[in-house]
Order: sequence, then structure tokens, then C-alpha cells
Amino acid sequence: MTTFQSVAVIGAGAWGTALAMVAARAGRNVTLWARNPEHATRIASSRDNPRLPGVRLAPEIIITSDLALAARADMLLIAVPAQHLRGAVNMLASHLEKPVPIIACAKGIEHGTHKFMTDVIAEAAPHAQPAILSGPSFADDVARGLPTAVTLAAKDDALASSLVQALGSPTFRPYHSTDVRGVEIGGAAKNVLAIAAGIVVGRNLGASALAALTTRGFSELARFGRASGARTETLSGLSGLGDLLLSCSTAQSRNFALGIALGRGEAAPAGKLAEGAFTAPVLVELAAAGNVDMPVSQAVAAILDGRLTIDAAIEGLLTRPFRAEE
Repeated sequence: MTTFQSVAVIGAGAWGTALAMVAARAGRNVTLWARNPEHATRIASSRDNPRLPGVRLAPEIIITSDLALAARADMLLIAVPAQHLRGAVNMLASHLEKPVPIIACAKGIEHGTHKFMTDVIAEAAPHAQPAILSGPSFADDVARGLPTAVTLAAKDDALASSLVQALGSPTFRPYHSTDVRGVEIGGAAKNVLAIAAGIVVGRNLGASALAALTTRGFSELARFGRASGARTETLSGLSGLGDLLLSCSTAQSRNFALGIALGRGEAAPAGKLAEGAFTAPVLVELAAAGNVDMPVSQAVAAILDGRLTIDAAIEGLLTRPFRAEE
């Protein structure tokens, strides 16, 4: 089994910082890369990141803005938003001196190309070994060492297993998988469904409505996943159902918080990127191309681009023909 002793995290936001802490707890040599030199210097000197307040970085973590230095690591975690993944990997690719695993840690689908995260990595860095990390997790919990379980998928089972061994610790438990597409679909689709759940809460439609929305949302996530070749156990596992349940239950989820604001008729929370807003139209287009029925996701996409009011969307969902449970 391959041993990955050094880990570089590309992206020094809250999630990237949390993952750097994960790798340090697992005993790896860790480099955290920040694009802004001033941001890197501040974190290095203070050992805290203003984007993740109250969390002190382990002293052994190296913080840098030198991408060439970060690229020397045995494995790379890309912790930038999905829509910036290609740009980050493009910059990184020219510094890679050997084939290395590049693990996408964002949940989404690239706008414009309709590409999933590992496909973007494969195009931007053809000699890399793409992988995906997804599952029910929040940066603050992970950084503080609270118990967390996620899924890490790569096409090669031995590689996925080695990556899990490199990152796992008593408080961070990754499960390995070869169902790359299933993990990617679970992470991307749940972002859209979390917006829908937030709208239900913001509209004060009640706990029964939220439970119905969550389960029906998972049903369409599973339909899309199966049509795309994903395995049922992946969709009902951590990176599918588990991630959806977490994201639909707490305002820590940026997508859920966006939905709450929409349901209340308020402006979107300032300074918070809700990846589901980018994913919704792409997901709906992919579903339509595959003849997959995704009414909740379609409603979210229509609300976000102003084609449908929330009241009209609710009425449309409630007046759909009765059908058998699936």
C-alpha cells in the first residue's frame, strides 16, 4: 500500500484550514497554501485563520503562498469552491513534478461545461490521479476535532484505501469507495435540495413538510444517481443521504441558510457562497438530458433565476399527480 507522508491543502478558507488540521492529526507533514501572500503571512504569524475563528492551527502546519512548494507534496487536497477548481488545478499543474493524487474537496458541478469535479481535475492535470472527498461535515466541527465521517472515492480501490489511511484519525473517519460518480452526485445534488429545505423552514411550512421535502428530495437524487451509473449504497450512504440530512437541518449549511432567506423574502446572507445556486441549473439540465424527473430541483432552479415565485413553486409541487412511493 502506498504511503502518503506529505499533504498539501490548496485553499486557505475555512474548509481548507480544517482539512489541514485533519492531515496534521493523522501525522502527515502538512502545507496549507493561500493564494494571497498577506493572508498566508497573517495565518503563519498568528496561527489562526479569521475565516475559521477560534481555531488555533497546529504549530507543525506550514503556511505558504508558494505554489511550487505546495506542489511537492505526496497528495493534494483542493479546498476551493467548485467553480474555481479548474483555475486552481490549472495553476498547480505546471508545478507538478510527478503524478500525484489530487482530491477535490468541493461539492458541485462546473457551470458551463457540466463537468463533475474529478473530470475537471483530469482535464486540467492529465497526469494526476483524481479523487473526491465528500460527506456530512462542517469546517468548524472538523477543525475542532469533533467526530466526523466522510467518503473518499477514487477509481482505483487501492489508491482510495491508501488515501483514507493517510487522512484517517480517531475523530475523522473516511470510508473509501470506487463509486466516484455516486459520491460526486450526492454532494452536488444535496446542495440544491438543502436550498429547498431552507425555503420550507423560512416559509414556516412546518416539520412535516420539511420531512416530506427531504425524503422526496432524496428520492430524486437517487433517481438521478442511478441513471448516471451510481451505486445505490453510495447514494444512501454518507456522501448522499447522510450529507443531505445534515445540510437540511442546520443553518451552518450555506445552502440551507440561503433557502431560509429566500423563504422569508430576505436578501441572501452576505459573504457566503451557496454552491447549490450554481449547481441547480446545471443539475436540472443534466436531468432533462437523461429524462430524469427532478421536480424539487427544477423548482429551486426556477426560483433562483426568477422564473417562478416561491408560492407558485409550492403550489406546483403540491398539485402534481398522485403516484406510488418509490
